[in-house]
Amino acid sequence: MALEKVNILAIGVHPDDVELSCSGTLIKSVQAGKKVGLLDLTHGELGTRGSGEIRLVEAENARKVIGASFRVNLGLKDGFFENNEAAQMKIIEVIRACQPDIVLCNALRDRHPDHGRSAEMEKVACFLSGLRRIETTWEGVPQKEWRPKQVMHYIQDYFAEPNVVVDISGHWEQKMESILAYSSQFYNPESKDPESPISSKAFLDVLKGRAQNFGRYVNVEVGEGFLVERPVGVQDLNDIF
Repeated sequence: MALEKVNILAIGVHPDDVELSCSGTLIKSVQAGKKVGLLDLTHGELGTRGSGEIRLVEAENARKVIGASFRVNLGLKDGFFENNEAAQMKIIEVIRACQPDIVLCNALRDRHPDHGRSAEMEKVACFLSGLRRIETTWEGVPQKEWRPKQVMHYIQDYFAEPNVVVDISGHWEQKMESILAYSSQFYNPESKDPESPISSKAFLDVLKGRAQNFGRYVNVEVGEGFLVERPVGVQDLNDIF
C-alpha cells in the first residue's frame, strides 16, 4: 500500500498499545490538521481474550476513530519476535515510506516484556533509517534515508515520571472511543471470555486517574505523558505552559 508523509508515526507492538497510551495526542494532532500514521508490529494473537483476527478488525475501527491516514501491521510473532536485522528492516521500510517528523514508541521498560523489547527495536530502527548505506525498497521502489526529528516513548503499565506532557483536555471521550473499539479486550459485562488484567472496569478508571495526574503536572484537566532521551527543542520559551 502507498503511504503518505505524516507528521507523527505511532508504533505499538500490540494493537491497542497506541490507543491506551497516546491516542489523545494523535486525535488532537489530526484535528489540528496534522497527518498521523499507525504501525503495529504483531496481531496481539497471544492476548487472553479475542484473537489476532478480531484484533485486526478492532484496530481498523480504532484507526477510524483516531483519524489516522493509515495503519500497517508487520505480522511479527507476538511474544516471540526477535530484535534482529530482519525485523528492524521492516520498521525502517515503513519509516522511510511515510517520513514522520516524530515517532512515538513503546515504553522502554514495562510489565509486558514485549513492550520494552520492542521499544529498543523501534528506537534503533529510527536511527538506522537515517543511514543512506542501508538499502530498502517499498513496493519495488528504492527508498531514500529518513531520520525522524524526535523519538518519544509513551508510558504504559509501569508508572514513569514524564518529561513531556501533552494536554488532551477535550479529547478524552474520543480517546476512550478508540480504546473501546477493542471490544474483545476491555470491560464488557456481557463477555464470556476469561478475565484479564485489562478487562475490568477498574482498569478504565485507572487510565482516567493517570491522565488526570499527568494533567495536574501542567495545570490541565487530563494529559498524556512521554519520555525522551534527547532534548526537545522549542522556538520560543513562551511555547511552554
